[in-house]
Amino acid sequence: MFDTHCHLTFDCFEGRVDRVLEDARNAGVRGCISIATTTDGLPELTALADTHPEIWFSSGVHPLYSDRPIDWNAMLIAARHPKCVAWGELGLDHHYDQPDRSLQRRVLEDQLAHIESWSAEGLRKPVVIHCRKAFDDLLPVLEASSLPNDRFVFHCFTGDESDARAVLDFGGWISFTGIVTFANATEVARASDLVPDDRIMVETDAPFLTPEPHRTTRPNEPKYVGCTAAFLAKRRGREPEAFESLLDRNAARFFDIDIP
Repeated sequence: MFDTHCHLTFDCFEGRVDRVLEDARNAGVRGCISIATTTDGLPELTALADTHPEIWFSSGVHPLYSDRPIDWNAMLIAARHPKCVAWGELGLDHHYDQPDRSLQRRVLEDQLAHIESWSAEGLRKPVVIHCRKAFDDLLPVLEASSLPNDRFVFHCFTGDESDARAVLDFGGWISFTGIVTFANATEVARASDLVPDDRIMVETDAPFLTPEPHRTTRPNEPKYVGCTAAFLAKRRGREPEAFESLLDRNAARFFDIDIP
């Protein structure tokens, strides 16, 4: 298995990354992408990727960190690293009152404009999208960009079937976390049924959202990504190992990673 989205630079993993990766390997997880949330955290992400062959990373600004200083040049420098495989995570979050929605949108539009410019110069990468209770506002912004719709993945999908249809009609991919395994998230599970085999991925979003049957374990870690894959395989009536292989092929194709 491959964990397409986690946050190994968060405080809860400080001094523990080697052990976290060892536990992941023992669980059959061969690699992960540690996702950026701020530009000032990019040097640490780059250092992690340089030190550990099984870690890749992204470059971008999370909407909930829109009110922090942004160094666009640092974002560009990080993106030029050979192990930076995506932009993001970026998007909109309407679950919280802060940062202000107008600020989130302005940072989103600025970020997309920079990515469009850098992509035109040859620095083309897929985009990891954060969307929480904001599909109606976010999709038109993405549609208005010049970036290919099939290069967006909506990570940690928490919407319902109508939201999933909107993303799929747009042309995007959808990635599921442990939320899909929760008994109180049946709408997310139903939405997962709609996603075709060639546009689905899984992730942990560690340190958050530990999947069943380990839901009470904190923090979540990449070693648990197989639980989400197994849940989806069972729901789809698929053989687990074959479905996990399909998910890994999807991740390798979308992020252009040679998964070991």
